[in-house]
Amino acid sequence: QVQLVESGGGVEQSGGSLRLSCTASGNIRNNNIMGWYRQADGKQREMVATITSYKYPTYADSVKGRFTISRDGTEDTIQLQMNSLEPEDTAVYYCNTKNRDPWNKPLDDWWGPGTRVTVSS
Repeated sequence: QVQLVESGGGVEQSGGSLRLSCTASGNIRNNNIMGWYRQADGKQREMVATITSYKYPTYADSVKGRFTISRDGTEDTIQLQMNSLEPEDTAVYYCNTKNRDPWNKPLDDWWGPGTRVTVSS
């Protein structure tokens, strides 16, 4: 079992900034990928940004240059700094952890309850 606790989110004006944080606990493997996904009303869930346990980040094209994902070196905690927010960023943001074996074979997939981000124009 893996537990994910999210914090941050809320309401912000267009052009503003917000910061999300997620801490994982439980059966976290040394080789894992943590990240943020989002789901806007009526749309499918999409990847926003991920970061490996070796701190290698990946971003969706829509957030490159605006969002930064980081990872605490001593804990399984990630942050998502969201700058230059746009109304299109409005969604429920979900923290995700994917455990992998030493050969990068996926083992399991865990989700947080989600936190809502609303960007007003």
